[in-house]
Parts: sequence; structure tokens; C-alpha cells
Amino acid sequence: MRITVKAKQHPHDDAPDTGEAFERLCGLSDCPERQALRDEIVRSWLPMAERIARRYRGRGESVEDLCQVAALGLVKAVDRYEPERGYAFESYAIPTITGEIKRHFRDHMWVLHVPRRVQDLRNRVRVAAKEISQETPGHGPTVADIAEHAHLSEEDVRVGLEAMDSFTALSLDAEVAGSEDGYALGDALGESDSGYDLIVDREAVKPCLRSLPERERAILYLRYFRGMTQSRIAHQLGISQMHVSRLLSGCCARVREEALATSAAESTDRG
Repeated sequence: MRITVKAKQHPHDDAPDTGEAFERLCGLSDCPERQALRDEIVRSWLPMAERIARRYRGRGESVEDLCQVAALGLVKAVDRYEPERGYAFESYAIPTITGEIKRHFRDHMWVLHVPRRVQDLRNRVRVAAKEISQETPGHGPTVADIAEHAHLSEEDVRVGLEAMDSFTALSLDAEVAGSEDGYALGDALGESDSGYDLIVDREAVKPCLRSLPERERAILYLRYFRGMTQSRIAHQLGISQMHVSRLLSGCCARVREEALATSAAESTDRG
């Protein structure tokens, strides 16, 4: 069957006349002929689906992806349409396609999870702000202006405005406003400071160090705080370098064991 286009028959000038095609489609069982007729109907209505998709461009999604979502909505409309109900296919297809696009934005485009009510507030606030700006060019709408125009409370308007920031996110490479040296958001993020771990470790071994004999404490101080070699320490204390090495190893092992035992005891007490 050849699907023709009748001028001015539908609000969309290029809307095809597929009434007979749908009636024939309903009378066919699952067969290659039915699949071919279904595909032909879908192709005939694709221009309308793409036109609807383009209404939503500039909202963070590419036109190509929006057209694919609209095409999916069109296929669902074709498969679910029931001509015997008496309404035109166009009046069923447009809400179905539009709903598919809105569902895509709701499910895939929000950076943060936002309740449905807040999403609706965001859309009403956005539309109201756009309409006010068109009516009064050069005048940025206030919260009160938007509330009056959209018949919302000022608190709801503020919630909608905040939700706009949840729809998209800036890259960490984005330059901070007012920065003249390329300072990016990522540059403002903190990072782990190993110095804090060092402070914790030092505090943990202090009691262990105090319990060591004076000569062992002196050897540890000269080695790890003054940076002296074992040979220089041995010369200063009048003992052999090998003796210094044994004392260092023994001191470190003792301090480590006592620190670990203390930590385990504290963990048990907290538990």
C-alpha cells in the first residue's frame, strides 16, 4: 500500500495519511508483510518525531540522541495505537513521543537524584523565567516575578532555581569565574596530607620512647632526628658501629611491638 501525504489534513503540514495503513495493519497477523507495513508507517511519521525532538535541543542532550529517543517513542505509539477507538494517530503519537523524551531527561540527564516534584518545579520556573524575559527584554526576572507568573510560592521558586544546578555539572577543568591565571575548580580541591599520619605515629610511639634506656634514646635521636650515620654515632658514643647497628635494630623492634600492642588494646576497649 502506498502512503500519501494530504496537505493541511493535520496540524503538521507533512503528516502522512496512514488511516488505511493502520486498518490493514490491525488485520494482519505476525508476518513479514505486517512488519514491512509497520516499518513504512514509522518512516512516514519520522519527520514529525524529529520535529518534536528539536523542541528540546539546548538542554544538555545532542539533537541526534533526542531524535533517537523520539523515534523510540514513535515506534511505541505505532505498536500501541488502536484505530477502532476513533481518535487520530497524531493525537496519540505526539503525547507518546513527548513523554518518551521527558522520561529520557528525567532518568538519564540529571547529575543528582532529584524528586519528581522538584523536577516539575524546575521546569515551571525555567519556562516562567523565559517568558518573563521575552516580555520584558533586558530585565532579569526576580524570584517574586517568577512566583507571580508561575503561580508558585517564592520558596518553591527558590527550590526550582536550585534544582537547575542539579541538571548539569561543571567539569573539574572548568576555569573559576573571575580567574585570570587559568585557576580551575580541580585546583581548589583538597588532598590527603601524609603529615597528619606522621603526627599520629609520633604521638603513638612517644610513651615507648620514654621507656627506653638513655643511651638507646640518644642513638635513635642522633640517627633519625639528626641524620647521623651509624659510624659517626659510634665514634661519638665510643662504641663500635656494629654495636650501634644492633642497638638500633633492637630499639626499633621494641618500639614497634609496644606501639602495636597499645593500638590493639585501645581498639579492644573501644569495641
